[in-house]
Amino acid sequence: MKRWLLLLLCGAASSSLHAENLMDVYRKALTQDAAFASARAAYRAGLEKLPQGRALLLPSVNLGANTTYNDMNTQYGGGSSLFASGAHTYNSHGYTLSLDQPLYHKQNIAQYEESKLQVSQAEAQLASARLDLIVRVAQAYFDVLLAQDNVGLAAAQKAAIAEQLAQAKRNFEVGTATIVDTNEAQSRYDLVVSQQISAGNDLEVKKRALQQIINQIPAHLAVLSEKFPLVLPEPNDMDKWVATAEQRNPQLQVQRAALEIATQEVERNRGGHYPTLDLVASYSDNSASGGTFGAADTTSKAIGLQLNLPLYQGGAISSKVREAVANRDKARQDLDNTRRQVDLQTRQAFLGVTSGDAQVRALQQARVSSQTSLDSTKLGFEVGVRTNVDVLNAQQQLYSAKRDLLQARYNFIMSQLKLRSAVGTLSEADLEQVNRWLGGR
Repeated sequence: MKRWLLLLLCGAASSSLHAENLMDVYRKALTQDAAFASARAAYRAGLEKLPQGRALLLPSVNLGANTTYNDMNTQYGGGSSLFASGAHTYNSHGYTLSLDQPLYHKQNIAQYEESKLQVSQAEAQLASARLDLIVRVAQAYFDVLLAQDNVGLAAAQKAAIAEQLAQAKRNFEVGTATIVDTNEAQSRYDLVVSQQISAGNDLEVKKRALQQIINQIPAHLAVLSEKFPLVLPEPNDMDKWVATAEQRNPQLQVQRAALEIATQEVERNRGGHYPTLDLVASYSDNSASGGTFGAADTTSKAIGLQLNLPLYQGGAISSKVREAVANRDKARQDLDNTRRQVDLQTRQAFLGVTSGDAQVRALQQARVSSQTSLDSTKLGFEVGVRTNVDVLNAQQQLYSAKRDLLQARYNFIMSQLKLRSAVGTLSEADLEQVNRWLGGR
């Protein structure tokens, strides 16, 4: 029984320590991220623009009904009358069925074309939101990993400096070192304690940032393997990536749609000056149980064309046209501004990948060199040719190289994702590829 309980507790502990990977976090974000949920709702709302625009071209049918209680008192003066004077109370009721089929409404036609563009814009906005979600999830995930790494590095550096501080104190007590070595070690120790506190605070902030996306804080995250590949962009040509981004970037597609909508809006408002033509038809049936002329039943049918020519509306239509033209100019400038931003983002991401590759390789070598330098400095300190301060400096150099290497690795991966996001090709498959690089060091 005791053995069974022990196995059960061990299984529960291992389950609780299961590390969530990048795809686990992304799948949670798909259902929990409020920004992406908002984008999906906006997309569903945008799809309704098309049936609303189409409805303006279709007939409208209305049914009206009425019932009335009438109390009349009629007095005829003068001589004899064909109708008797006196009070009349009776009920009247009826219904009318009417149809209105637009034959020519320039504004309605423009609105229908505009609704098609609005649907395209909604699709591009959703695509942009999905790319943004992938980038935000990856950024928040790696921010937590880097913060955890910094906490670990600060703890390791603190332990190493504590050892040097203890040794400096012993050497001072036996007279083989001055108080300067002790003070220097104490100063470094106090500084790294402060850095450790700051690293802990930063880790908590980064966890909360991830929580904002997935609505929870994962207990453990899978870490990045040391052996992930350093792959350069294909093709390795910045201008080609920029050209692709200008064609496929979702943000640019949104702005292009916005310009086309603004252009169509100018035409729609200009349509206010044009005549309208409708086919109208109606059928009505009314009956009264009494009245001056007695009971009556009336049925009427009508069909015809109705032309309306706007002559003057106080200048409102011309004002709306000028407003729409100004909005079109604004949309054109917004498109140009977005294009420049996309070009810049694409170039930054491309350089982040190409220079990041070289930077990671250089920092990997710097870490090895710094470790070798620290080992040599410690040996020199033992034989008396190096000081305690030299050892502390070598330790600081090693931990700085480790910290910079970790930052460069995460930046390299994020630059790859941002580059694909800029050209509109980023997908879950790319996130799956990055996820395969996780698994520990």
